[in-house]
Amino acid sequence: MTQPSSLRRLQAVGAAVVMAAGTLVAAAPAAQAARPGPHCTTPRLAAGWYGDNRARLQQLLDEYGRCNPYRPNRAKPVAVFDWDNTVVKNDVGDAQMFWLLRNGKIRQPAGGDWTTTSRHLTPAAAEALADACGALARPGAPLPTGTPGGAGCADELNAVYGTAATRSAAPAFAGWDRRTTEPAYAWLPQLMQGWTAREVRGFAAAARAENLAAPVGAKQQVGTSTATGWVRYYDQQKDLIGGLQKAGFDVWISSASPQPVVEVWAEGVGIDARHVIGIRNTTTRGGKFTSHLQGCGSVKDGADTMITYIDGKRCWINKEVFGVRGAAAEKVQPAARRQVFAAGDSDTDISFLRDATALRLVVNRNKNELMCRAYDNSDGKWIVNPMFIEPKKQKPAPYPCATTGFTGRDGTPGPVLRGDASVILDQADSVFQ
Repeated sequence: MTQPSSLRRLQAVGAAVVMAAGTLVAAAPAAQAARPGPHCTTPRLAAGWYGDNRARLQQLLDEYGRCNPYRPNRAKPVAVFDWDNTVVKNDVGDAQMFWLLRNGKIRQPAGGDWTTTSRHLTPAAAEALADACGALARPGAPLPTGTPGGAGCADELNAVYGTAATRSAAPAFAGWDRRTTEPAYAWLPQLMQGWTAREVRGFAAAARAENLAAPVGAKQQVGTSTATGWVRYYDQQKDLIGGLQKAGFDVWISSASPQPVVEVWAEGVGIDARHVIGIRNTTTRGGKFTSHLQGCGSVKDGADTMITYIDGKRCWINKEVFGVRGAAAEKVQPAARRQVFAAGDSDTDISFLRDATALRLVVNRNKNELMCRAYDNSDGKWIVNPMFIEPKKQKPAPYPCATTGFTGRDGTPGPVLRGDASVILDQADSVFQ
């Protein structure tokens, strides 16, 4: 070995030592950055909440936010919000349906057979729709529901969607599990068959712009009748979502409105499409929506019996947020694999609200089962807030918790039970403005 070669090797070893030292030095700030620094500040929530609700929510941020070094050792605590009438006033699914009808974007079904749009549609409803819409367009073509000649078709579609009955009051849907799906909710994305997700997002953006621009209380013409024509974001919920995100929470939306529609609206509160769970269509190879829906848990794609509705919301959250697959997604998970916070306004939100481990926010819309559980507050983790815009008046009679507040899978009413199977007594409505 020559002296120059020995020197070169010594130099190489020295350089390696320096590089290794540099690597350690560079790694140290990154490791320190993962812990809260001395100047870490938890976001402070704005005013506008009922009672001590802001304090309870602030406590949640303080205890689970990134500034608390004693937070459970998970990457991010999870928070899940329902969308319609929880984050916004009014229903973006309804707004989308009205827009589709006004702009003639619902297609004539295959063979003119409306039963192809929903496995739960009754023969009476299929016949009424065929009578009202059958002569207006060929199968696959958009129906002219925004024209005077298509007003009767628009009226029939709107009746089936909005009231679950035909204009002659015949039941429009039958044979569904009341704890996993709602056929009228599912029907909206099913009526979007033939369009792509990108096209539907365009429809949603147009409906969003119209409804935000319209004054509070505005009505719009749909067929021969009028319908609600405005939507507003709740400032308090927008502030809460932003605060949770800044504090290090993983914030999600779970909604029984169509996936692309909620994606567009959720952008307004800083939630991206990857954190939205709505009703999801199956698609053709070309990306067009079919009239069938994606499944969850033990329910396969195309079975159309498990949407983001009551127990279906639990399943979809377990599947998409926590990675639970198969039938296990339908079950309550261990506390470490559940959201710490949830917010909702309806009986459709019961299961995922009950799954929240730290705090559950209820926007009071006088829904029986939800308000029975919230007011019973058996574990002290429920808080109730009036609607932030046009709040409901006090419900004059107590909620019928002990008798008919619960709806079974077959639609049979019964008492609302706690986790230990004891009956919740009737509850007085006490949070209102």
